[in-house]
Amino acid sequence: MSDLLSKDALVILGILSGVFFVGTLIAIPIVLVRLPQDYFDENRPRIWLQGRHPLLRVTTYALKNAFGVVFLLAGVAMLVLPGQGILSMLIGISLMDFPGKRRLERRFVAQPAVLRTINGIRARFGRPPLVVEDAAH
Repeated sequence: MSDLLSKDALVILGILSGVFFVGTLIAIPIVLVRLPQDYFDENRPRIWLQGRHPLLRVTTYALKNAFGVVFLLAGVAMLVLPGQGILSMLIGISLMDFPGKRRLERRFVAQPAVLRTINGIRARFGRPPLVVEDAAH
């Protein structure tokens, strides 16, 4: 590995890995606890920033998507590095806007181990479990 990267680059990557690990340990529970119980219900309307100034909406959506990409990439990296890779990827996907997003979110969350982990975190903070409704219902 030292043939591909300098010692300084490896140190920086190690520090960044540690920062992302600690950051996700803090950010993931905050995001999961704040989600409405029916967030993954296909019939739940998404009206975030509706009626706000167009410049505010565009800026906020750009920042939200940028954070989503960072969480998604960090989650992919955490599949082999220390951290909560799947949950980080889920939060990244939830922050981004793209066609088919809601279906992909539900597929992630509907995995029994993922849903059990999320609802366990929510229970520790006194929040009700998430309801995952399929679009077919």
